[in-house]
Amino acid sequence: MGWIKRNLFFAIGGIVALLLLGAAGYYDYASWSHNSTTFDKLNEIYGTLKTLGDEKPGPGNAKVDNIKAAKDQEAIVGDWNNQATTNFFKPIAPVPTNEIVSSEDFAAALRRMIDQLQHEADTASVLLPPKYSFSFEAQRYIVKFAPGSLQALSVQLGEVKTISEVLFASRVNSLDGIQRIRVSDDDTAGPQSDYINDVPANNNLATITPYVVTFRGFSGELASVLGGFAASPHGFIVKGINVQPAGAAAVGEYAAPMGQPPAMVTRRGGLPTVLNEQLLRITLAIDIVKPQPKK
Repeated sequence: MGWIKRNLFFAIGGIVALLLLGAAGYYDYASWSHNSTTFDKLNEIYGTLKTLGDEKPGPGNAKVDNIKAAKDQEAIVGDWNNQATTNFFKPIAPVPTNEIVSSEDFAAALRRMIDQLQHEADTASVLLPPKYSFSFEAQRYIVKFAPGSLQALSVQLGEVKTISEVLFASRVNSLDGIQRIRVSDDDTAGPQSDYINDVPANNNLATITPYVVTFRGFSGELASVLGGFAASPHGFIVKGINVQPAGAAAVGEYAAPMGQPPAMVTRRGGLPTVLNEQLLRITLAIDIVKPQPKK
């Protein structure tokens, strides 16, 4: 105790030195721990970069920037997608075009459209079944429609109109029928011949809606119909063709005696055409591809 009193300043200095040495040791340990963690993380990042660099293709180097190249290619694909949507997959306008369709709107539009299509068929000399409703027999004579069905029906009416006009432009011999999928409770009351038992296909890119079209004509008219769908700005894809002899001629047509090919067909409103081939009954399975709205 006496020594401490005699060497007080020395003792205090020693204690302070010990405290400083402890603090320095703790600081060194904390720094070492931090540096070790940082070093481990740096090694992890380096390992990730090395793995990416070894990939084929890798992200690139100072001379080749594969990431930029990938982004450029993504932009090219996006531009192609926009051009394809604009030039080949234009949406078909619904009928009527109202954003919100009422029963009165659709009933009036349906009757006008049936009358218009019947007139266009007559002008093109295309025969139709008697009082044909273009697959809308179930809706033709009603004024109140199943709840929630009007938007889907108006889309189908626009698509049926467009399909019919391709056939009329090709001047097929006759239209036997167009079949669509059921989209309304009212469709359960319609004739089976108006429908196909199918459903639309949906994915992240598009909705695909099927139709079946049956008509009569010759090989040249079939080629014209296929060319019409191919040249359309809308997304028509003919995924199936069934061709067979028409057998009996359509109403109003000339039929050759059994066992002989038809030598002449007189089209309503036209001149006799000499033919060397048989009248065909043609069924097309058609998909309409409709891109999903951009988000």
